[in-house]
Amino acid sequence: MGPPLLEVRDVSVAYGKVEAVHGVSITAGEGSIVTVIGPNGAGKTTLLGAIMGLLPSRGTVRYQGEAIEGLSVEQRVARGLVLVPERRELFAGMSVADNLALGAFARRRQGEAESRRTLQEVYQRFPRLAERRDQLAGTLSGGERQMLALGRALMGKPKLLMLDEPSLGLAPLIVREIFEIVGELRAGGVSILLVEQNARAALRIADYGYVLETGDVSVHGPSKDLESDPKVAATYLGAGAGAAHPGGAR
Repeated sequence: MGPPLLEVRDVSVAYGKVEAVHGVSITAGEGSIVTVIGPNGAGKTTLLGAIMGLLPSRGTVRYQGEAIEGLSVEQRVARGLVLVPERRELFAGMSVADNLALGAFARRRQGEAESRRTLQEVYQRFPRLAERRDQLAGTLSGGERQMLALGRALMGKPKLLMLDEPSLGLAPLIVREIFEIVGELRAGGVSILLVEQNARAALRIADYGYVLETGDVSVHGPSKDLESDPKVAATYLGAGAGAAHPGGAR
């Protein structure tokens, strides 16, 4: 991995008296894809929420070398830290174009010309969104909604893109297309932190991986090493591993 872009150190998150994440530490280097895999309920989505500032947490989160615990969600987005949530959270009653425009809100000070340039880049990457720019987001297919969620995130010009279960509920052919797009984004200079139920696909595309179990990192290492680890292979890469946790990890 390149120099650290994101450093999470000893982060814990509790819901009331129940601690869902216990002293977790992960690092994402510049220009890398880092994945977090694990069973349903392991705390993966909770960890992303803490990094994004959506959930209160203890510990240290450093981004681009600076502690960001005191920054709001909006300030983190403005610095290039962007989350695509598991449920995509699109505005179903708004058009594709309007959903994309909202993604550039944190960059509004850079002016409309810059936003238009970014919009054209998004349409070039996702031609189907260009074709459906006037269509309501709620009428799109599952794969198109995921592309819109990705496109909206890219409107914010992220340096680190956090993806929560991007393959959830999608047909295998569309999943393959989404993962190809993730690889292309990394090639274009965007670092990726990927939480994914499809462990095999995630490890194949990632440079480094962490296995989160019951709120703790049980094992981590280069993705190729995790793929060959007997315990990881038996638990997450066996027959039907991609469908082993249909509800998606939280």
